[in-house]
Amino acid sequence: QVHLVESGGGSVQPGGSLRLSCAASAYTDSLDCIAWFRQAPGGERERLAVITRGDSTLIAGSVKDRFTISQDNAKNTVYLQMNSLKPEDTAVYYCAAGSGGVYCLSDSYSFNYWGQGTQVTVSS
Repeated sequence: QVHLVESGGGSVQPGGSLRLSCAASAYTDSLDCIAWFRQAPGGERERLAVITRGDSTLIAGSVKDRFTISQDNAKNTVYLQMNSLKPEDTAVYYCAAGSGGVYCLSDSYSFNYWGQGTQVTVSS
């Protein structure tokens, strides 16, 4: 069983930065991609970024100029660096893991494992 634990959320003023972490209990050979999603109150879940074990990445156009995704395989951890945060970035942020390789980059890919989420609030 794979467990994903997000951390790094919190409250920040507009224009600020946060780095979210997603620690996987076992980034095993069966798992080869991790993605970040968010969901605002009353809104739909939005995929933000995906990274594969081979370091292929995909960033959603809506955050491409402000968010980056990276990983530390030795720590089984994936990061989401968020800069120039806006009030509309307020949401619960989730990480998810899958085993689809480059197919994880597809919009239709369904991730197998999900974390519990971390709240990000951007407000002055």
